[in-house]
Amino acid sequence: MSDATYVVSDGHTVDHMDEHPPTSTGISNEKLGMWVFLASECLLFGGLISTFVLYRNKVLPSAPGETAEHLHDAFDIAFTSTSSFVLLMSSLSMVLAVSAAQRGDMRILRSWLAVTALLGTVFIAGQFYEFYEFSAIEGFGFTHSPAWSAFYTLTGFHGAHVTIGIVILLVTLGLTFRGRVGQHNAEAVEIVGLYWHFVDVVWIVVFTIVYLIK
Repeated sequence: MSDATYVVSDGHTVDHMDEHPPTSTGISNEKLGMWVFLASECLLFGGLISTFVLYRNKVLPSAPGETAEHLHDAFDIAFTSTSSFVLLMSSLSMVLAVSAAQRGDMRILRSWLAVTALLGTVFIAGQFYEFYEFSAIEGFGFTHSPAWSAFYTLTGFHGAHVTIGIVILLVTLGLTFRGRVGQHNAEAVEIVGLYWHFVDVVWIVVFTIVYLIK
C-alpha cells in the first residue's frame, strides 16, 4: 500500500495510506458489507409489505363497519405525497454531497449533508403528524384493527430507518469538521448515500402499495 497526501478545499492536508486495498470482487469490503446489509433489509421490508397486503382487509369483530376503503379514506394523499416528494428530493442532495466529497469541496459537502438531514427530518415530522391525526383525532390506533396494526408497523419501521439515516448523516457531517471524512475517503460518504437511497426507494414501494392502491 502506498502513502498519499491529500489537500482538501478548506486548506487541511490529510496523510494516510490506502484504506481500501484491491479485493477479488473489485468492491471494497466496506461497500460490499453495506450491499449485503441492504439485501437483508430487502427481506425485512418484503415481509412487512407482504404482511400489510395480507391484513389490509382484516377488521376486528368489534369494528364490523370498517373496510379497506375506510382505512384508505383516512389517508391524506396530498399531504403524504408532499412529504414523499421532500424525501425523494433528499436523494438528489445526497448525490450532490457524494460528488462534493469526491471533489474535495468540504464546504459544499457539509452543506448538502445538512440539507439531506433536514429534508429527512421534515419527512419524519410529517409522519409523526400523520400518526397523531390517525390515533389521537380519528381514533385509529395501533390496536384498532389488524389492518391498522400492519400499517403502523410497516410505516413505523421505515420511519425508524429514516431516523437512523439522519443520525448517520449528522455523524458524518461532524466527522468532516475533524478531518476524518473528505476526499481521501469519499467512499465513506458514498456508503452513507447507498443507505439513504435505499430508504428512499423503499418508501416509493411503501407509498404506492399503502397509499395509492386500494
